Amino acid sequence: MDDLVRQTRYWDTAGATKTFTHPLETGWLAGVDRTARVLDYGCGYGRVMAELGALGFTDILGVDISPALVARGRRARPDLDLAVIESPPAVHRPAASFDVIMLFAVLTCIPDDDAQRALVGELERLLAPGGLIYVSDLGLQTDERSRQRYLARAGQYGVFTTDDGAVCRHHELGHLRRLFSAFDLVGERHIEVTTMNGSRATAVQMLARSPHRATS
Repeated sequence: MDDLVRQTRYWDTAGATKTFTHPLETGWLAGVDRTARVLDYGCGYGRVMAELGALGFTDILGVDISPALVARGRRARPDLDLAVIESPPAVHRPAASFDVIMLFAVLTCIPDDDAQRALVGELERLLAPGGLIYVSDLGLQTDERSRQRYLARAGQYGVFTTDDGAVCRHHELGHLRRLFSAFDLVGERHIEVTTMNGSRATAVQMLARSPHRATS
């Protein structure tokens, strides 16, 4: 998965110092058994994992492409189960291994459509029938600075390079919905967040359920 591999250098250097802030809507998880098997894909230093643990979840695995972010998480929270993704997007677990998958601000780090679809396909494989996937990501912004950044880079509108070298993508809402069209949408909300570089931005959060039988 070339986009994830190319991004590793950034997340092991400048990206390893960032603070991530997309909020967790705890009400969306109110009915989920606290012994559910949870995967936090793109966990960074484990912020969302720690919040889930505080809510009473007991079986949480976090995976990330960045050894530096995983190491940061292990130093700060040695109680968290963190692992490095060795061959993205694959997580070497059997099909239907998880009841809940968290995907917070990950697609924004994957500019390419095919790479995004490959990731969603892997998550679909990993999610148990009836399981939930909770997505939080960034939509297209309408301010002039964002529009100029989108136009400055050839190719997919919404892709841009940050001042410190990360290649990111903001998404048209229909694109995000199509990515998860194999799932049954349970909830969707639009919120304001602070980006990793301190800017305000509009984000979309989606909660969806897998209707499918497990596949190998």
